[in-house]
Amino acid sequence: MINKANMKHATLRQLQVFEAVARNLSFTRAADELHLTQPTVSIQIKQLTDIVGLPLLEQIGKRVFLTDLGQELLAVCRDTFEGLSQFEMLISDRKGMKTGKLRLSAVTTAKYFIPRLLGSFYKRYPGIEVSLNVTNREMILQRLENNEDDLYILGQPPEHIDVHADYFMENPLVVLAPYDHPLSGKKNIPLSRLAEEPFLMREPGSGTRLALERFFSEQGLALKTRMELGSSAAIKMAVLGGLGIAVLSAHTLALERNSKELSILDVTGFPIRRQWHAVYPADKRLSVVGSAFLDFLKQESRSEANRYLAGMPGFLPMGEN
Repeated sequence: MINKANMKHATLRQLQVFEAVARNLSFTRAADELHLTQPTVSIQIKQLTDIVGLPLLEQIGKRVFLTDLGQELLAVCRDTFEGLSQFEMLISDRKGMKTGKLRLSAVTTAKYFIPRLLGSFYKRYPGIEVSLNVTNREMILQRLENNEDDLYILGQPPEHIDVHADYFMENPLVVLAPYDHPLSGKKNIPLSRLAEEPFLMREPGSGTRLALERFFSEQGLALKTRMELGSSAAIKMAVLGGLGIAVLSAHTLALERNSKELSILDVTGFPIRRQWHAVYPADKRLSVVGSAFLDFLKQESRSEANRYLAGMPGFLPMGEN
């Protein structure tokens, strides 16, 4: 346990520096983030370590590791900073203002609509600073477990983490093929026929891939995977190159809605109806800003999605079956 008597002498700045080093596992990245010199960061960490009386970090070669005590202090820092942030935003809210920082993490597919929604949100609340991290599902779940952000935008909430998940928008999955594919233009294509085609897939763990594999498994069919690619953009280019067909979120196709090079196949059982969710840990109390953004998503995103995907094959407006 941390010696509380000694920790009273620790400064908030020392804790901020430690949190940055512990989170980045790098003195250099922490210095860049905090706009400090690396020697200043090292001095702050040494002073904090002297106060604690036991090592918080271990440096082996060029790599930095947290000790068990360092892990405990990192959790204390996060709770402390979260509490201070909550209090600052509560003050602003009581004054009739919405200010503070909104920290979001979103899976890569969400990059096709989240920036547009954030633009509308910022116009309503110009005093809010937004930080958006876009990465793959695996990294999102890691950030979720570490409680690094206010909200996480996912197509499929995790099953192994206790979370609160708010559905806010449709996320239909459609079958994409080159315009000259033999199945292009055909109606009610049987799923068994589709299973004969080579598929271009996202990486294992992707929400889109998980949904597709589950759907085919429920029908007793196997997928023929030809290639795995790390982004929807790369998959679209591979489809254009004739390497196979793919299943993607309709949101990723907004820029190609008038394209004559790609076609959305009319397949029985498609589109796969999925939803976008705003997720946060079940025991987390949302900040004032986080709650404001969640309310905004619930109020605005559905009509935004209807306009955004209107006319796209495979998409039905909210509330229609």
